[in-house]
Amino acid sequence: MWHKRISRRTVLKAGGVALALPMLDVMRPLRASAAVETRRMVNIGLTLGLYTPSWLPATTGRDYEASEYLSILDDHRSRYTVLSGLSHEDQSGRQPHNSEITWLTGQRHPGQDGFRNTISIDQAVAIHLGYVTRFPSVTLGTVQAQSQSYTSTGVMVPAESDPARVFQQMFLQGTPEEVAREKARLRDGASILDHLRGKRATLRGNVSASDTHTLDAYFDAVRDAEFQLAEVQAWAERPKPMVSEESPLDAGGPAYLIGSVRSQLKMIPLILETDSSRVVSLMVQDHSVVPIDVLGVGGDQHGLSHHGQQPDKIDQLRLVETEIVLAFRDFLDEMQDRKLLDDTSVLFGSNLGNASSHEAKRLPILVVGGGFDHGEHKAYGSEDQDAPLSDLYVTLLRRMGVETDAFGQSQGALDLGAAASGPSRPNRPLAGGGFSSTTRPSPKTKLRRR
Repeated sequence: MWHKRISRRTVLKAGGVALALPMLDVMRPLRASAAVETRRMVNIGLTLGLYTPSWLPATTGRDYEASEYLSILDDHRSRYTVLSGLSHEDQSGRQPHNSEITWLTGQRHPGQDGFRNTISIDQAVAIHLGYVTRFPSVTLGTVQAQSQSYTSTGVMVPAESDPARVFQQMFLQGTPEEVAREKARLRDGASILDHLRGKRATLRGNVSASDTHTLDAYFDAVRDAEFQLAEVQAWAERPKPMVSEESPLDAGGPAYLIGSVRSQLKMIPLILETDSSRVVSLMVQDHSVVPIDVLGVGGDQHGLSHHGQQPDKIDQLRLVETEIVLAFRDFLDEMQDRKLLDDTSVLFGSNLGNASSHEAKRLPILVVGGGFDHGEHKAYGSEDQDAPLSDLYVTLLRRMGVETDAFGQSQGALDLGAAASGPSRPNRPLAGGGFSSTTRPSPKTKLRRR
């Protein structure tokens, strides 16, 4: 059956609002080359680390025994690589948590006198790709505007911590009054899809069976995201329970830290599938700010991370981290279901190997997807010296088409196997870190938020 070709930028419009669409077969150029590949990058940074005994496998290789946390992700074992023994050197800063600002850059001495950060890997890729998408990069957070993304001049890219605003930026277009009405409808549990019912039916009648399946799965994901946002907003408007420090918070639903993590992770596949951006970074943060929505937990994640080997605090910390890993597993399920994982390099990890002592060594690092040869635990460095985490960043940059042999503190590239990358040539790293001279941003290319 012949189907009328439609524009890649086609959106569904009704009642003053618009919904972006995923890439469909009917949108692809008639003479598209099979060699053309859309590559994407997602970086998820947990600023308070992961409890090492529950994260790190005891053995290496492909037959490693999954740890407590990794057993949650084990259905995806063939799609990820566990990396240990990696870190950045000289990460002691003025504040004990300063290493979080250099996790994606590799710059030394964060926060000390005269410190100036360098570009983060996500922004290096965003500059390389340019405006092939509406947003060269999307930077998300769970608490506030702080992020781990930095421009070529060392300026932090503000994070969007409100999933509702992310949803609005991605999907709600129209006059301020029209957008306000649609936001009110979402708060009341309505769906933008109900507004677009007739348009959806027309569109489904003009695409192939394969495209119809893609659209139906995408619309289901939009509904799930809307429901998640409605739940979070409902909980945010309820009074917080009055409890003593020892009592668990009876959250009973998605809200606060875990709810925020889940809502932001729900947004990422929609952002990628609609090609709104190909580079997304999320900073998961809790510095004694947010209540914990986990039954059996009476403190905040930051306080629990400084457990001092107290069994009760460790038990509560493991409950919190288990919920974060579960949310990440659901994110991977969604990415795989939407066939986004093979073309997307997902970096999941932390700037702290031992949050209890603020030690920025032996970092928990996981790389998922991206076409790499996965399925094992790879250990690097020695008992006294970690290998450069920046070596991994060189590999991830190459995978995204950035031709470089140097980034941050790198000494080379980490071999993850399988994924082909374009030719690169030896280059001298920029002074003070950063990426190689061939990938230096063009003065005509500037990152900006819309």
